[in-house]
Amino acid sequence: MMKNLKKLISFCLLLALCLSLGTIALAAPVSEATIDVSRTGSLDIYKYDFTNAAKDGVWDSSYVSTGVYNQSVNDALGSAVRAGDTDNSSNLGNGETSCGYAIKGVEFTYLRVADICQFTESAADGSASNHVEVLYGIHKTNGADLLAAIGLADGAGRYENADNSDKLDSSNYYYQSDVLIDALRAALEANATTVKNALEHYVKVGGIALPLTDAYGHTSAENLPLGLYLVVETKVPEMVIDTTTPFFVSLPMTSVNGSNANDGGARWMYDVTLYPKNLTGIPTLEKTLRESKTDTGKNNGSSNITDGYAHTGAASDGDVIDYQLISTLPSITSESTFLTCYTFIDTLSKGLSYNKNDVALEFFTDAACTNKIASWNESDGKFSVSYNTTDDSESVMTIAMTESGLAEINTSKAVYTEAGMVNSGYSDCTLRITYAATIHSDASVVYGDTGNPNQVVLTWKRTSSDFYDTLVDDAHVYTYGLELTKLFSDGKGDFSKVEFLIHNDTDGYFVKAELNEAEGIYYVTDHVEAEADATHFIPVESNGNPGKVIVKGLEDDTYTITEVRTDNGYTLLRDDIALVISQTGTTEICDIYASDVLGLLQNDPRYATIINNTGNLKNMPQKHLEHHLLTASATVDGNAVTMLTDNGSANAEAPLRVVNTRGFDLPKTGDNGTWKLTICGTLLILCATGCIVFLFISKRKKIRR
Repeated sequence: MMKNLKKLISFCLLLALCLSLGTIALAAPVSEATIDVSRTGSLDIYKYDFTNAAKDGVWDSSYVSTGVYNQSVNDALGSAVRAGDTDNSSNLGNGETSCGYAIKGVEFTYLRVADICQFTESAADGSASNHVEVLYGIHKTNGADLLAAIGLADGAGRYENADNSDKLDSSNYYYQSDVLIDALRAALEANATTVKNALEHYVKVGGIALPLTDAYGHTSAENLPLGLYLVVETKVPEMVIDTTTPFFVSLPMTSVNGSNANDGGARWMYDVTLYPKNLTGIPTLEKTLRESKTDTGKNNGSSNITDGYAHTGAASDGDVIDYQLISTLPSITSESTFLTCYTFIDTLSKGLSYNKNDVALEFFTDAACTNKIASWNESDGKFSVSYNTTDDSESVMTIAMTESGLAEINTSKAVYTEAGMVNSGYSDCTLRITYAATIHSDASVVYGDTGNPNQVVLTWKRTSSDFYDTLVDDAHVYTYGLELTKLFSDGKGDFSKVEFLIHNDTDGYFVKAELNEAEGIYYVTDHVEAEADATHFIPVESNGNPGKVIVKGLEDDTYTITEVRTDNGYTLLRDDIALVISQTGTTEICDIYASDVLGLLQNDPRYATIINNTGNLKNMPQKHLEHHLLTASATVDGNAVTMLTDNGSANAEAPLRVVNTRGFDLPKTGDNGTWKLTICGTLLILCATGCIVFLFISKRKKIRR
């Protein structure tokens, strides 16, 4: 009885221990304790965007992979609705689909690099005592590049006691697993980019590429001969900035404990499932503008990226606008992450045209663009520029990196030269593109609050070139007008005798413009300092209305309008007219970012707070972009006026009426006095004539005598 009770207590204690520790791993049966050389192995790989999954709070980075398929991981990352996915369609803007946080388009290449051997060592092999261990045999010739890449060239670090064994293949070097693991890790720590490139080249020569990961991030290989494999990530889509570290995997492998397994060391696993990590990220893009002339006081004309540049600005018709595109390049860590496309498609509203032949590219190590490392012009052959026009008459400029330019971006040693660097080329450097455009002096320009938007789209690809991403940004340039209505108090004056001058007091110039006679509209063409060069604005008929001075293409500034001539008999204005056109920001945010269905991170409000607080998003240095649109208002002599619309664009023109009254008549002689004066004048003329005749006749008589 007591014995049975003790057995029961012992069982309960054992059960309690099992419950507290989890399932106890049992020793493997004999059939599983040794490798079955008649079997083959398989490899399954799932690729997920752990970077963004962690940011979105749906993934715990403490997960430990065990080589065992884990349904909970696939449910959490492959079946999840990704944050920001508003329609749960898994559709990407590039025509692909990706479920949850799966990364589609990754290529892994595998190569069997070693046999799994068991070496029984004796005193004859140089051992102090007999012992048995597992070694990995790497072919001396075929594996030479592998060994050199990880610092084991010419068999360095091999298990030398196995050199003379008559039971092992003498064409191999034999290694303990610890040596291979430590050598690979040390080599990558010393110079990750160089080692990754070497191993990528190595597996491509004799290895087999797995199919690209699918919409669930999955790829696999079956019926693999047993042995030690090197697995390298050889192609990646655009968002991957750092490939998975090349790794060895043994088929079969001995089970290990981790997040979903607790039978470590108890069996050989022939079917291995891996969840390798990638770092993901995107570049940045920002487009800004400024008026080129420095006489406006809005910029100093320097090359500083903050000197007057903004997402919104105002200018006059005929002005040259300086544009800049600022883009921080994505990380480049090995040949698998090389950029194969980095193209800007820039579109101007139809009211502007590119000046052409002035596109310049500069590369800097810092985001402020102060430490320049390279300058490119189109003649250098590093990029190409092409132009075309849309069906809506918008001008389009495409700036595409050539093969030569991409090679420099990917491999230049100008930035990363020290051993141990994990980056390559111009990785994480800032690219600045500058060019100029001119505002038309015609009706193609949009006047008023609608503005003239000028957008840019950046498209980039890596080695998995069917996959791409985009970023968008834009800048708006605004310009306005004046509608002056000239009136005469009696309605009888001649408009063609009236002239006005317009002076920009803010910037200190007179306005010069040209009249489109068919439209009856003056379009600004230039700024002039001398009054003699200024346009004299004469009222004309516009749209069937006489007496109009419609001037389009004015900036948001203070103007003085002076009537310098009027019709005879009418009075000029006593004083100048003060016109002020002002801009203020609205609550409306430019909606360009909503059109970017791919590169949402830069403009995603979910990350705005993080970006503004820290300046980056771990591996994704970003500047949260948003800009508010502008609206205009005007005053005339300090009095607010309601601005007119123009072709549907609100607050486009400031209205103004100028009335000339008749001048006062000078005192005039009456009609009676006028008659008398006329008669007197006539009589005086007759008398004078008679005297002349009389004198002439008298003189002739004297001569005859």
